[in-house]
Amino acid sequence: MRIDGRQNHQLRPVEISLNVQRYPEGSLLFRAGGTQILIAVSVEDGVRDFLRGSGLGWVTAEYAMHPRANKERQARDSRRGKIDGRVQEIQRLIGRALRAAVVPKQLGERTIVVDCDVLDADGGTRTACVTGGFIAMALALDPLCKDGTVGTGVLREAIAAISVGLVNDEVLLDLCYREDSSAEVDLNVVGTCTQGIVEVQGTSEDAPIPRAQFNALLDVALLGIPQLIDVQMATLKDANVNLTRLLAS
Repeated sequence: MRIDGRQNHQLRPVEISLNVQRYPEGSLLFRAGGTQILIAVSVEDGVRDFLRGSGLGWVTAEYAMHPRANKERQARDSRRGKIDGRVQEIQRLIGRALRAAVVPKQLGERTIVVDCDVLDADGGTRTACVTGGFIAMALALDPLCKDGTVGTGVLREAIAAISVGLVNDEVLLDLCYREDSSAEVDLNVVGTCTQGIVEVQGTSEDAPIPRAQFNALLDVALLGIPQLIDVQMATLKDANVNLTRLLAS
C-alpha cells in the first residue's frame, strides 16, 4: 500500500466543480487528492503577430501558485520581480498540451488563454492543469460552437495528463508530493484515449534509467490517461456540452 492507501496503478480521487467564476467563458475547480487548482479559460479575439492573417487560432496558458499552496508561504512572482523558471516551464507545457487538442483553423483568429492557479499543491499540479484545462476549454467553446462563432469540430480529441514514477523500484501512478520528492525517476505524460502521446517530460534523478523501465513507466501512464478522459467526458455530458458538435473525432 502507498502513503495514501492506494494501489500502485490507482489514480487519486478526482472531483470537479464547474462554473465557479462568473466572468470566464469556462471555469472549474479541479481536485486530485490533495491538489486543488482553479482553472479559468478566456476566449479573446485576435492572435499574435506571427499568426495574424493566417485564419488560425492559438492557445496559451499561465500558471501560478497561491502563496499558501504549500506548507510554507511563498512570495508571489510580483513581489520577486520576475517569473520563476519552473513556472515558465510548466505554463509552456500546459499551453503546448492544450494546443494539441484544438483545431486552429476551426478556432479562427482567436486566442484561448488558460489561467491555472494552484490553491493546494500535493504533486501533479501541471498534469492536473492539462486535464482540467481541457474540460474548461470545452465549456468555453461549446456555446461559441453552437452559435457559429467557431467551427464545428474545434477540438481534435480529448487530452489528459498524468504523472508516473519509479519509487523504491516500484512503478507508481499519479504521484503525490511525498512520492514525487523521493522518486528515482518521474515522468509527466500527456496523451489521448487512443494511446496517442502528445508530450513526455521527465528525468532520472540519479542513475540513468534502462529502456525497459522507461517503457514500463510509459505503459502505466497510458493506462491512467483513458480513465481521466472518462472523467472528462462524464463531466461534460453532465454539463450538457454537445460533444458531437465540439469534437472532430
